Amino acid sequence: MSADTIVPGDIVVLESGDVVSADMRLVEAKNLFADESTLTGESVPVEKGIAPVATDAIIAEQTSMAHKGTAITRGIGLGVVVATGMATELGLTAKLVVEAEEDDSPLERKLAQLTSQLVKATIAITVVIAVAGMAAGRDLVLMLKASIALAVAAIPEGLPIVATMALARGMWRMAKRNVVVERLSAVETLGATTVVCTDKTGTLTENRMTVERLWLPSGRYQLHPDKGVIDTSGRKAAIDGALQRALEVGVLCATATLKSEDEQGAGDPMELALLRLGSHAGLDREDLLAAWPERQEIAFDTETKMMATAHERDGHLFVVIKGAPEAVLDASTMIGSEALGTSVRDDWLRHAASLAAEGLRVLALAEATIPLDAMPAYESLTFLGLVGFRDPPRVEVTEAIAACRHAGLRVVMVTGDHATTAQRIAEQVDIAEPGSSVVEGRELAALGALGEHERRRLLSTSVFARVTPAQKLDLVRLYQSAGEVVAMTGDGVNDAPALQKADIGVAMGLRGTEVAREAADIVLRDDSFGSIVAAIREGRVIFSNLRRFLVYLLSCNISEVMVVALAVVAGLPLPLLPLQILFLNLVTDIFPAFALATGEGERDVLRRPPRDPRESLLARPQWIFIVTYGAVLTAATLGALLIGSLVLELEGEALVTVSFLTLAFAQLAHVLNMRGRGASVFVNAVTTNPYVWLALIFCAGLLVGAVYAPPIANALQITAPDQAGWMLVAGASLMPLVLGIIFSAARAILGRKSRE
Repeated sequence: MSADTIVPGDIVVLESGDVVSADMRLVEAKNLFADESTLTGESVPVEKGIAPVATDAIIAEQTSMAHKGTAITRGIGLGVVVATGMATELGLTAKLVVEAEEDDSPLERKLAQLTSQLVKATIAITVVIAVAGMAAGRDLVLMLKASIALAVAAIPEGLPIVATMALARGMWRMAKRNVVVERLSAVETLGATTVVCTDKTGTLTENRMTVERLWLPSGRYQLHPDKGVIDTSGRKAAIDGALQRALEVGVLCATATLKSEDEQGAGDPMELALLRLGSHAGLDREDLLAAWPERQEIAFDTETKMMATAHERDGHLFVVIKGAPEAVLDASTMIGSEALGTSVRDDWLRHAASLAAEGLRVLALAEATIPLDAMPAYESLTFLGLVGFRDPPRVEVTEAIAACRHAGLRVVMVTGDHATTAQRIAEQVDIAEPGSSVVEGRELAALGALGEHERRRLLSTSVFARVTPAQKLDLVRLYQSAGEVVAMTGDGVNDAPALQKADIGVAMGLRGTEVAREAADIVLRDDSFGSIVAAIREGRVIFSNLRRFLVYLLSCNISEVMVVALAVVAGLPLPLLPLQILFLNLVTDIFPAFALATGEGERDVLRRPPRDPRESLLARPQWIFIVTYGAVLTAATLGALLIGSLVLELEGEALVTVSFLTLAFAQLAHVLNMRGRGASVFVNAVTTNPYVWLALIFCAGLLVGAVYAPPIANALQITAPDQAGWMLVAGASLMPLVLGIIFSAARAILGRKSRE
């Protein structure tokens, strides 16, 4: 029967390797296990049965249900279809994705706010200057033209283009780091992030079980990625005696298959982990089977909680067993060459409990040798030891989380896995302190009705376990309501609603589901959590560049407005003509702004705390800078105008040319004032940007060319200055840069004194 013809009430047979096509209530289950990691976040297959569960049980605890989209890893079962399509848990998760509407990014909101403010200010400036000019007896047509030109000057029309280019360049840089950006503004948003909510399985961990502990009567061992099997001292272990026997049993007692070239394979994750452990010790299952052929397999049984395989060896049956520690110990009578007494058995049960308390999945190993014609049975076994498994953290995660912490970001784990497992991984990667509390999903059931104290407790929690997709979505909303900018990472279907709702959704490209990738703003092609840190840095650099070019652009534009306005009010000759203002906007504004938008950023950008999410694109310090340097540029231009008129006795086009060139070259020199606060005057993000120097040379060439090219000079109504005129232009245009250096030096001295 085709999966798309299944309807509620149908009875479906489930076998190992099947992908469940609908939500089903199990009526029969024989050693049935399902991989539900994409739906629940649990890293190992879940045992299924027919026993009823509570009506309010979360998906991860619905052991009598088989859910659409999960995979059967072992056993057989029979299920009655209870839901199909959008009525399944997978469908309900997809519905949450649709309902989790995306908000505008912080950058989009800030740009819209700034544009609105500038439009209002521009209208007011245009009206005031036009009225003032006409009241002073200026030519009506000239003042109307000047007002229109100043309106154009006051609005940074290059803002959308430069912002898009800055974001596109950041997107290109991210692509080189295996980060695919779905939305241009997403990179900048990640730079504004204050909280990173991350899934555990496949994001912080490898989603691949690994043997972490091997506890034998002869000692304790573990698997090292480079050294292979090592002992407690960290030295490579000698593979002999009890260790050799335990490794052979682990490799033989398996039905999984391992690909040696990439250590991937098919089958039970814990069996694959045992095969990898044996491989690092030089044991290959095929070689062992060639020497000791398999004669019988006893499948895992939920009643005995053990499985076994029997092999012919030296005229006997060599039976290898693995299973739950309590079951294997109960069936064992020997440990090594000694009898297994009650006290020793209790000691090993305590050892197993201590491993489980660390968040490890624990199996016990045993063996028996019986006559060749005997029937294998779980009795009179020789106990070999315990194996502790864990889905290990990714190698780069701890360093990446430390970088997030230095950058002032909180990293919060939100997973569907068990609390103990989540806590252990969180401690290993330094998300949580040892002994810190874990909040489980059931505590999030009534987020809307929580008091202020409970909200604060949740906002300060670092680990959330047993969380459903709907609760992940509620957590994102909780952080956003507290004013945080939230990044959500994940790879499963269960992560998709939160990825959609978060300010920035980050999906894993290699192991992530298609649903998660579609819901995300950024996809990590290498699944590296460390790439998030690079994206955060890039986002901060982009915002810094946008702010830098806006400060430059507006300080230049304000100077043009102030120069004309003060000249009109004071009755001075008009220092700038309408076409000259438009030329300045095209030449001295756009190209340097483009160059500033391509900067690599300051080296310490990740050592700063994230900016306040409520902070506008241009905050008070930036407006003070804009107005101050706008006034300095205005003073330099009007000063050159007065000196040219009173000292050099210039008039007409010659006088306008001096003021025009002074303002133009002063604006170009002003680019070098755009260094970051506290940065070196000579070595900073601006002076080390080659595009800045190219823009300055190009613009200076255009200005000189405009003076000496008759068609352009006639159109702009300027004339070539003499030597004295050029000296005046050079001296006056350097004044803003010199004052900027003095301001920086004074600020640095005052900063040192305040720290002392």
